[in-house]
Amino acid sequence: RLIWCHAASNGETLSLLPLLEALAKQDPALSFLVTTGTVTSARLLEQRLSPELAPRTQHRFLPLDVPRWVARFLAGWRPDLAVIVESELWPNMLAAAEAARVPIALINARMSARSAKTWGWAPGFARGLLGRFGLILAQTEADAARFSALAGREVPCWGNLKYAAPPLPADPAELARLSAIWAGRLVWLAASTHPGEDEIIIAAHRLLAPDHPGLLTVIVPRHPPRGPDIAGLAGDLPVARRGAGQEAGQGVAVYVADTLGELGLFYRLARVALIGGSLVPHGGQNPLEAARLGCPILIGPHHFNFSEIITRLHAAHSLAETPGGPGAAQALAANVARLLADPAAAQAMAGAAAALAQDQAGLPDRIATSLLPLIRPAR
Repeated sequence: RLIWCHAASNGETLSLLPLLEALAKQDPALSFLVTTGTVTSARLLEQRLSPELAPRTQHRFLPLDVPRWVARFLAGWRPDLAVIVESELWPNMLAAAEAARVPIALINARMSARSAKTWGWAPGFARGLLGRFGLILAQTEADAARFSALAGREVPCWGNLKYAAPPLPADPAELARLSAIWAGRLVWLAASTHPGEDEIIIAAHRLLAPDHPGLLTVIVPRHPPRGPDIAGLAGDLPVARRGAGQEAGQGVAVYVADTLGELGLFYRLARVALIGGSLVPHGGQNPLEAARLGCPILIGPHHFNFSEIITRLHAAHSLAETPGGPGAAQALAANVARLLADPAAAQAMAGAAAALAQDQAGLPDRIATSLLPLIRPAR
């Protein structure tokens, strides 16, 4: 029996992994097809699948939403259940799945207020589209309210699968090696950065360096091919690129870690981490990845992609927010300096975040239990 799961990109793919494990555990006869829309998510899936799950899982890229193409895709794979993660509402794909009598579920569903307003201009179409799902599970109460209004039926919120993701991995030998090389140095991290942020981070390093001898700023771009451009922004600062095989020795001030799948390594090595995508209006990346690894969290003002998570972290006093705008570099440097100067306070903040990041560990099993009865009877 084949379950087809679609996850758009990196974050959705990582949140899907615990669910695949739970489904495989509950039904050892299942096989899985995972589709994504980006090359990096395909590589992450290959890296993160467990040895037990990898032989039962195949990856393909999702076909474009053209009726003939999605129909041929479904006719070739003949899935017994389709599971869509978060917000991938492709009308032709959903219509083709219904025509092929493939049951469909939408899990960890999210919908912004802006998207809900757009769908609201065509309420009949939206209700018909969402009516094709045999199960919809929202990731927040706000998402549940929006889906309920559009679907014309009650949509429950059981929680967010991002809380149930395992800690990001790290190669133990490389962790030990870098720990030895960087021993005695203050290391801070800018994780999953986007264009427009790296200049701010490098400017903050220049402000921090006089009072923090030997400071090492690690920049992990969200998209590794940007590595050479980021290194070029460092100007006269000594810089090294991991993607080019260069080492961050004692003389290096800025280390651009332009590789894929190593963020867990640098969260373990850093004293504080800025979550990228939040100093510019991108919407932020997932702060729970840092929280699970006990790394104190800084985040900029643009975090609307994770608003519910940020609200909970704020309520637990487990992160610090730094402003954007013209004075962003000065404010970032001041916040980093404050956390570096008070390790006890920083670790108390990180401990509170780590506790919150583990509070929905049972969610994948619960969702798996609800999905298995939807699988189409054997043909």
